[in-house]
Amino acid sequence: MKVELCKVVRGCRLGVWTGFGQQHSLELPGCLLYTRCATVPHLTQDTLHTLSCLPTVTQVTLDSLAEHHEVLEEFQEGVRKFAGLHDTAVFCSLHDPATTCPTGHVTNKTVSVWGSGGRIEMTVAKFMAMQALIQPDCYQSMADGDTWQTNTSRKRVRKAVDRTLAHLDECLLLHHKTALKNTAVFGVVEGGDILEERVRSARETAKRPVDGFVLDGFQSPAMEQELRGQLITAVTAELPLEKPRLLQGVGRPDQVIACVEAGVDLFEGFFPFQVTERGSALCFQYSVTPDPEDAGSPPPTVLEINGERPAVEHPKENEDGNPETITQFEMNLKDIRYREDFRPLVEGCDCYCCGNHSRAYVHHLLVTNELLAGVLLMLHNTAHYLGFFRALREAIKREQLQELKTAVTTVDLRGRK
Repeated sequence: MKVELCKVVRGCRLGVWTGFGQQHSLELPGCLLYTRCATVPHLTQDTLHTLSCLPTVTQVTLDSLAEHHEVLEEFQEGVRKFAGLHDTAVFCSLHDPATTCPTGHVTNKTVSVWGSGGRIEMTVAKFMAMQALIQPDCYQSMADGDTWQTNTSRKRVRKAVDRTLAHLDECLLLHHKTALKNTAVFGVVEGGDILEERVRSARETAKRPVDGFVLDGFQSPAMEQELRGQLITAVTAELPLEKPRLLQGVGRPDQVIACVEAGVDLFEGFFPFQVTERGSALCFQYSVTPDPEDAGSPPPTVLEINGERPAVEHPKENEDGNPETITQFEMNLKDIRYREDFRPLVEGCDCYCCGNHSRAYVHHLLVTNELLAGVLLMLHNTAHYLGFFRALREAIKREQLQELKTAVTTVDLRGRK
């Protein structure tokens, strides 16, 4: 397993991740296919495969599978066959990136994951036994990721780094004694927002025989992008060039671009699911092809092309206390303005939803709580997000990243009606 780089432009790595699974490869920068309980939310396998160019790596999470260990133990053939994940490699991470886990449940010997039935405590032995049942192609080692909150003390961050390194050593010891010896292990880089601990964690993890790296603890919405970029740049400088770097918990398009500039290769594909759960459709512009008629003018957003202002709302709190923020990158189709809007969600989008249904229809499905709303939105949002990553790779190849950043972050500059 390795990363074959074909171009590096101002920190951005363009290449291919090869040598995992059944001879799969994944273009970089790229994202994993997000699942819950090994299934893409709202979509059957047949519906999912109406989309083209799906990622060749599917992410499953230990927290959604741990409570089903008895079923997997009885089945004995791994989660890929159990869930019908055909023609894909499987990456197993510890937590669901779309869900905020309760903190304060980590000890020197255990970490906790949270399934639908509550907290499940994991020792390294239990963690590795679960990986043996899941049979992934790659998995992240056990880690103390409880330091992503702001104002975490230096002492607590240092302890998290030490625990994570100790967990990694134990995982590697058991890894080579089990049927997982041909499975790739990703070491986890912790360190909160303290530069010295981030560098120490990266440096020490890189000394271990791992196949890739997971950069954890950058998901806090309170972390400024400038600080996030500085920390990631310092971390990636300590990592070998030929091994992949996966960033957890970051999915917004503007943040993805900034992190790619800092040297990140891989992202989790949870952002389309979050947008779908808000009843919204991704609609940000990511084309950098100039229009001769618009020379000298800033590029319009998809909303401007469609003649409207984005439906950006103030954050609200859900039952778990997490903000459900409708971002500048999406349109809120629950809004009454779409009740008689018979255009596709995004003009020019070739997904099934945009080719067959209107905003008014999806609005109707949302306000009547029809399950089909989630299916159509998830199809569109996944297609749009994957299109963004294709555009990102093309922009790096053509050295047009600044143009892409402008297109993605420009909102309602012209206010076309």
